[in-house]
Amino acid sequence: MVAYIPILILASAAVASAALTALIRRISIRADFVDRPGGHKEHAGPVALGGGVAVTLTVVLGMLAGLAAAYGLLGKLGIDLPDAVEIHLPGMRAKAPVALAICGAAALLCLIGLADDRRPLSALLRFGAQLAVAAILVVVFDLRLLTRLPDAASIALSILWIMLLTNSMNFLDNMDGLATGVALIAASVFALASAGAGQIFVPSCCWLLVGALLGFLPFNFHPARIYLGDAGSTVVGMLLAVFTILTTFTSPSEGDRPIGVIAPLLVMAVPLYDTASVFLLRMRAGVPIWRGDRRHFSHRLVRRGLPVPKAVLVIWLATLVTAMPALLLARADWTGAIVILTQTALVVLLVALLESAGQHGEA
Repeated sequence: MVAYIPILILASAAVASAALTALIRRISIRADFVDRPGGHKEHAGPVALGGGVAVTLTVVLGMLAGLAAAYGLLGKLGIDLPDAVEIHLPGMRAKAPVALAICGAAALLCLIGLADDRRPLSALLRFGAQLAVAAILVVVFDLRLLTRLPDAASIALSILWIMLLTNSMNFLDNMDGLATGVALIAASVFALASAGAGQIFVPSCCWLLVGALLGFLPFNFHPARIYLGDAGSTVVGMLLAVFTILTTFTSPSEGDRPIGVIAPLLVMAVPLYDTASVFLLRMRAGVPIWRGDRRHFSHRLVRRGLPVPKAVLVIWLATLVTAMPALLLARADWTGAIVILTQTALVVLLVALLESAGQHGEA
């Protein structure tokens, strides 16, 4: 029975997300809450916004339902849980403050993103709000990376990681289905890694996110009928960052191998490459790094002749190639870990070399 729980979580989230996406799309079109083409935007006609609300609601309501189960509220409604699930309820109750904090952070970023999607906010306000959310999660709720480091270093790196992934996914959301698919792949790998380490809370949250993205993807793939918008991309990035912080990237049967902590860098190698390359191109062109344009990896692929769907699939496949070996890090010795890291670095280097052909003078 327990083996079917991830499937149940994923399927329920996918159905809920698809239903919410369809509903929100109708509401957005009627309210004229749409993204119109022009400037750096390449789509042919208006596309509904607000898809991020469907994804956020699915994850938040799913986590709240899990907490309800942990506190026995479902039992009062006549819903009995399997014994194999019951034994994990005390652990889930212990995670309640963190779970509520994650839900609150997701809701806040979603609201800020909605406001920005309706009328662009200043970069200072957006980044300030993201920094506040990250700082609260790290300092107040102790969601920290590399806890063996001095507290100040661990806190600073954790805040930086949350900010980096929040904005990397926001930057990556520049082509139909791109950010949704990459996040789906990343969340799936994190779910498998955390489940392999014997965790319950983190893989359940990751499968919720996978299901939410899976239900949304058919509406978002080319030609997109609805976009995540900032209300979704920033939330998804924040969730991925928080779930990686909570994940134990070691295998209990293999002992403590700290090399596993770099697994998130492998999984997110392609989004981070996109962010770094866009920063460099914008700085070289003398434009603000936060200003949207067509300098992204996906746009560069399209300029080299790939149709939009194929450009998106190429980036999905590149993400899979760098992400899947991360599952082996927890069981690899140092030689194996070096081979895995080298492979990822070579994949990113190969991508950079291939797309650099004819790139001179590009702005």
